[in-house]
Amino acid sequence: MQSKYKVSLLRLNLLLAALLPALMVPTARDFSEGMLLGLAAAWLAISAGLVEFSHRRPPLVPWQLLPSLLLGALLWTSAEHYPFWLWGWAALVMLPQPAWMAALNVLLATLSWAWVARLLPVEQALAAGLVLALLLALGLARARRLIPLHGQARGRVSLEPGLRLWPGASLARDLARERGRGRREGTHSELLLVRTRRRHLWRVARQLCDMTRRFEHCYRLDGRTLAALLVCRDAAQAASRRATLLGHLPRVERVRAVPLQRARPLSEELHALERQAAPLDVTQGVKPDAED
Repeated sequence: MQSKYKVSLLRLNLLLAALLPALMVPTARDFSEGMLLGLAAAWLAISAGLVEFSHRRPPLVPWQLLPSLLLGALLWTSAEHYPFWLWGWAALVMLPQPAWMAALNVLLATLSWAWVARLLPVEQALAAGLVLALLLALGLARARRLIPLHGQARGRVSLEPGLRLWPGASLARDLARERGRGRREGTHSELLLVRTRRRHLWRVARQLCDMTRRFEHCYRLDGRTLAALLVCRDAAQAASRRATLLGHLPRVERVRAVPLQRARPLSEELHALERQAAPLDVTQGVKPDAED
């Protein structure tokens, strides 16, 4: 519920932001200026309609490329009419973004300042340049601090709302937890690795999540590999459930099942899945040298 509230608030903010350039369109002096303002308003409004609480795609995708180009074009064509838009670069560089996108924003901001500075006295131009450089530095520093926070957030939430599909980084932690729980409660826990084709990954992931229990989580390890932690009373029930699962997953290429109490490190099990020739390998694993 809290996530839905945040998405609704973000939509409202985007719509309010779209209102400003939309109201400025009638005051535009020429067609190109009005078109740029209209495109900015349309982009913000469309973003408000499409935004959703989803971690399926990483937030570092440079969706802000279009507003950067629009802002640069607006300053280039109407610098004397909208010089205050120069400070918009400080907001754009605050967003988490790839290094090349940050460099492009800094370059566009520098060119925009140089274009606006020709209309100002030398003292005002230098002062504006110093203030803009300081704001850009602060924005870049903030964006750099946010990158690991976004990574941690993606590691704590499912990759798609309503789906019990978690990032691969969560699996290592959950393996140790489920292994300890199995020793305490005497249950049979099993790691199930599933390899499929890229175009089938999300369909198989949804099927796998639908067929596992609510307390059993599934994981996306890469573009072709899924994992699930199955909890059963004993090995016989695990074999029966595994057969049922595989009977409803026709698009898988290889499957590897390993009891957690005898599983090797995850990297080794993934390497074994990669080298596996048979479609299905149910192994007893190699007993670890040291317990977690």
